[in-house]
Amino acid sequence: MAKEVVRSGRASIRVACAVFCISESCYRYEAKLKAENEEMADWLLRLTDSHRTWGFMLCFLYLRNVRGFSWNHKRVYRIYKALELNLRINPRKRLVRQMPEPLPVPGTINEVGSMDFMHDPLADGRSIRILNAIDDFNREALGIEVDFSLPAARVARVLSQIIEHRGRPLLIRCDNGPEYTRSTLLSWAQKRGIKLDFIQPGKPQQNAYIERFNRTARYEWLSQYEWEDLEHVQNHATRWMWPYNHERPNMALGGFTPKQRLAMAASVSTSATQ
Repeated sequence: MAKEVVRSGRASIRVACAVFCISESCYRYEAKLKAENEEMADWLLRLTDSHRTWGFMLCFLYLRNVRGFSWNHKRVYRIYKALELNLRINPRKRLVRQMPEPLPVPGTINEVGSMDFMHDPLADGRSIRILNAIDDFNREALGIEVDFSLPAARVARVLSQIIEHRGRPLLIRCDNGPEYTRSTLLSWAQKRGIKLDFIQPGKPQQNAYIERFNRTARYEWLSQYEWEDLEHVQNHATRWMWPYNHERPNMALGGFTPKQRLAMAASVSTSATQ
């Protein structure tokens, strides 16, 4: 109101401020856009452009835990809302069910692993199978194999390749699919001293870690594109594994990435040894 009076020429700044009971410094103050706000906006725009399924919390955890920025979450959220980056998610009606028993969290790497299949069609209608394998300790993606058919011998070969660079797990949790229950894979596991832990039929919650990984993989890349051929899918899956392990904050790990969780465990182990 004081500015309008001054603008119309009916009073000076001093008189207008006295009439409306404000200081002249308040009258002359102009909010300055901090350079940090521009930097935050730039980061948020780039993140939501390259990761279209990420909401605010994943973006904030990435900036804080992966990039090391000390920005307050309320301040980042104000800019996030001002840029209108909020995800529009339609709530679904869900059936009320009993709470499942939580899976125990392994204490070290290579203690318990999980594997499971996903299915998806190519552009020409042919169905492909995708084998996912993770370490339950830090939810790290260890391998994603894609083909039209993945029999037991192929599953054993994929697991052998993972063991070469990762080490041998004590136990691998899986469902009761024919690829897992055939003698080929059973004998492979027995020779290497690996126990195959089969969940109860019809209870995928007993293999919740890999089921949650499947959901993330499908939501973030598999259902985002129309796939032309196997090579296209495999290349994208391989490229996606690196940011998933190194850059994507995981809520189950306290907002840290699988590789950060692994580094923290190694640090604790070294301190205990010393």
